[in-house]
Amino acid sequence: MRREISSWYSPALGKEMPVVAYGHYGFAVLLVPTAAADYLEYERFQLIDALAPLINSGKIRVFSINSINTESWLNNEMEPAHKAIRQNQFNEYVFNEVIPYIRNATSPDTMVFTSGASFGALHAMNLFLKRPDIINGVISMSGVYDLSEYTKGFWDDQVYYNSPYHYIPNLTDQWYLDKIKASNHIHIYTGSGDFEDPEANKRFSQVLWDKGIWHELSVWGPDVKHDWPTWRAMLPMILDTKF
Repeated sequence: MRREISSWYSPALGKEMPVVAYGHYGFAVLLVPTAAADYLEYERFQLIDALAPLINSGKIRVFSINSINTESWLNNEMEPAHKAIRQNQFNEYVFNEVIPYIRNATSPDTMVFTSGASFGALHAMNLFLKRPDIINGVISMSGVYDLSEYTKGFWDDQVYYNSPYHYIPNLTDQWYLDKIKASNHIHIYTGSGDFEDPEANKRFSQVLWDKGIWHELSVWGPDVKHDWPTWRAMLPMILDTKF
């Protein structure tokens, strides 16, 4: 499997940010790490190995980036308002730096789909919903789409605008709605076992349906836990059978 690591100084984040790419051809899958993890997390936990048949066959090319959650919502030393500012800087990094990097590494017409597990699922969904003009869809696994779950009671406009459960019900801009609805790939997957929150996924699914946004919600059984074996099973299956 072809594996390349690139890095550049991000103007949005003010720091060096590495990216790893796997494969040589295919549509792009941009992985957002869980919680406090880094760009090699999906490799360490063998998700890339699970995706190897799809990567090696040229169906997908996978890109993985660092999270900045330890510099935002998971940093208990920061002022809450500064956490929200850092979140928005991360969004701009993805929109203005990572997506152009992916298309430069592939082609201007390459389809790009965000994906992530746990906290990464919320980020992946939020990134797609905020920029459906440059991101073509999303695969979110074991997520909770209410950012206030992570903000320790803090609430302001920037939390609101990064919390899909809250801003989607009030989204009336037809330009955004039309582009979101044009995606055939909004996939929300969760288990029902330990540390999963299937009810949160069902609530967010209803929010999408209420706006007329087609999507796939798949709730797996009580034996399916919030853990890597779940995501190693989910993501290859989704990419193999739904794309």
